[in-house]
Parts: sequence; C-alpha cells; structure tokens
Amino acid sequence: MCKIGIFYGSSGGNTEGVAKNIAKKLGVGAGDIYDVCKARASDLSAYGVLLFGSSTWGVGDLQDDWEGFIKTVASADLSGKKIALFGCGDSSSYSDTFCDAIGKIYQAVRDKATVIGFTDTDGYSFDASESVVNGRFAGLALDEDNESNLTEERIDRWIEIIKPDIGL
Repeated sequence: MCKIGIFYGSSGGNTEGVAKNIAKKLGVGAGDIYDVCKARASDLSAYGVLLFGSSTWGVGDLQDDWEGFIKTVASADLSGKKIALFGCGDSSSYSDTFCDAIGKIYQAVRDKATVIGFTDTDGYSFDASESVVNGRFAGLALDEDNESNLTEERIDRWIEIIKPDIGL
C-alpha cells in the first residue's frame, strides 16, 4: 500500500469533515491530514497517493486557501504519484458550477500525475460542472447542503473505486 496524504481546504467545515471521514475509512492517521492553509510543497513529497479536497465557492471558485496552494501543487514534482480528488458543492443554488473546484484542481494535476477515482454523474442533479471530464466527475462530488443523506454511500463507493489503485 502506498502512503496516503490528504490535503483539504474548507471554509465552512464540510470539506474538512469529509476529509476526516475518508481518512478514518482508509486508516489514514491525523498526522497525514493537512489543511492546505498550513501545508507546504515538501509535505507532498512524503506520499505516493495524494487526496485533494476542496469546496466550491461563489460562482465556481476554489476554496480560498486552495487559491494559493494550487500554485504550490502546480509547481511540485508529482511524477509517479496517484492523485484522487474530492469536493463539496451546492447542486441546488449553484447548479451550473457544481463542484467546479474538483475540475480546477484536476486541470492543475492531470499532466503531472495519475489521476484516479473518477465517478459517474448518475444520481446527481446539476446543470454544469468543470469537474465533469469525458462524462464523469474527475473525483468524488458531494453536496452536503442538499444531499448529505447520500454522503456516506458516495464516499464508500468512491473508496471502492480507488482501493485497487492504492493497493488496498
């Protein structure tokens, strides 16, 4: 199994809660979970698998702390690493930018590492999203505002998708 590092940005606490939930399910310890406002480029090098999570704010914007950290990620050597993405959005109020942050992070890493954990859009109600690549989400899309009752099931399904790629 590759060593897993989880890096998240969360303004309201939803993405932080999801990051910790994923960590628990994967057996990732607290020392391997980073709030991106405190993370450094050197933190990325310790892991073979990186899980990046961000909420989407405004009209499709990255979470504030990710605005700076995305530059760190874009300039880091991520060769040989596997990256899985997750994020929170609001499919009701922001149906045309649902979970766009996943797509923005995907654009920054897609040519630098192997991105894993694509998920189907079936069962979601939204109009558009930058996170949809070739008809699938480029990671785990969650809506804690309107569909929190589906979060556990979606996380569990996503973990089953990434397990073979991370040696679990």
